[in-house]
Amino acid sequence: MPEIIVGTGLEKGLFELVEIIEHQLGKSQGVPRKIVAQADTVVLTAERPGFDGHFERITLRVEASESTAAALRGIAAESPGSCSIEEDGDALVMHCPPVGSQPDDKSREAAEKLNATLDMPEVWHVHGEDYRVEPISTELLFQAMVQYRASDIHLSPGESPVFRVDGQTCHSEILGPLSSVQIRDLIRRIAAPTYWQEFVERKQTSFNFHQVGIGYSRVSAFLKGGAPHCTMRFLPEVVPSFDDLDIPSDTMTRMANLHHGLVLITGMTGSGKTTTAAAIIDYINAHKTFHIITIENPVEYVHSNKHSIISQRSLGTDVLSFSDAVSGALRHDPDVILIGEMRDPDTIRSAINAAATGHLVISTLHSNTACEVVNRVVSFFDPIERDLVRLQLRDCVRAIICQRLVPKVGGGRVPALEILFNDIKPINDGIVAGDTDAIRIGMQQTVGASFLFESYLYKMFKKGSISLDDAKLFSTDQSIFDQMYMGTYSVPRLDSLRAQQA
Repeated sequence: MPEIIVGTGLEKGLFELVEIIEHQLGKSQGVPRKIVAQADTVVLTAERPGFDGHFERITLRVEASESTAAALRGIAAESPGSCSIEEDGDALVMHCPPVGSQPDDKSREAAEKLNATLDMPEVWHVHGEDYRVEPISTELLFQAMVQYRASDIHLSPGESPVFRVDGQTCHSEILGPLSSVQIRDLIRRIAAPTYWQEFVERKQTSFNFHQVGIGYSRVSAFLKGGAPHCTMRFLPEVVPSFDDLDIPSDTMTRMANLHHGLVLITGMTGSGKTTTAAAIIDYINAHKTFHIITIENPVEYVHSNKHSIISQRSLGTDVLSFSDAVSGALRHDPDVILIGEMRDPDTIRSAINAAATGHLVISTLHSNTACEVVNRVVSFFDPIERDLVRLQLRDCVRAIICQRLVPKVGGGRVPALEILFNDIKPINDGIVAGDTDAIRIGMQQTVGASFLFESYLYKMFKKGSISLDDAKLFSTDQSIFDQMYMGTYSVPRLDSLRAQQA
């Protein structure tokens, strides 16, 4: 067990001192039945029979002066049934109560007298022993995620499992407070040897785990304060359809039917990008006779062959980097390539090249709006390369989806979408110029198929799916939503932008 250092302060009662140490250990390692705290001249051991309640047995090993040793022996002599003392070399070892005796109030009183006699330190090096060790049931965790409709579960030492439901975290008592021993054991059991070794050596890892008959999970394991922590994102065994996700089937089908080009699915962390990408891949799988290659870190939704052939590759296990995997994929006779995330210039170059050579490339990216995605992609490159990258994006980008999860009336959450279709010249020109405002104005033109968050949120509000307050809250520009709500919205003219630029 990792050692922690605790500053307890001076002049504390012995059992108050133990409670402080227990609390600090509990936050970092879980609840122990035994505490060992060591300073320069004192070793304090506290034990109890269970994982709650007071520590009943105290042992002090002290290197004391002759006068202090005499005082300690006097206290032991006054309470022979409550305290015992023995010599161990130059140190005294005191047991309250004596070994083999039952603890009682008198043994607590004797321990406090010993404490008052000693000049106790204020800084301790502490570790715990006898933590909970019973294995955590993965089936129970998955069943709970399904029951609570949770997207994620967090496992931390000293805490009961924490579920994320509709974007909010909530504690559950399906298990008591967990120990670092239990969490480390869980990670070891569910991780393949490669990922367990990565966790041991690099202090973090991410992998996919399948609970047969219930679902999959993307597991992320890491250390905090030397103790293991684990998060698990729930993924159903059956990939949800567009209708299941409550997103417009005709629009998404249009994207899935593209033969080449780049489709980016964007949004903030936890906005459902991976699920939307999986739904598009599943539609292609069910309706096309293609070869689909996915490159993920790790593989999340697991697809089986339908009309298409699907090859799912996991970073680290099947290939060393996204860029290597995309470059290699071009030699594997692909029609569609899914890249789990575009996170570096080499991967983006490979994706653009694949899209330019006649393949449909689908990937995800972190972004708050669709119109700012071009500049976000370009920002990965050195200034000397950026003009060329904008030209390449103009030619290969077919659509950019941005999504936000909005609280649904009656409970749950529903995706709100903003989609940029690169189908009109103003958007083409905005991409080349890297002009976010021009792209946003182009997205509002009725001759194109693009639409903003505000128009989608307004339709959701009119349908009764979301509240007015949430529709305003999740708008990028609330003034545009207010104009739509009041019926005063008009599509901005392109020449108004040119006038501003002049």
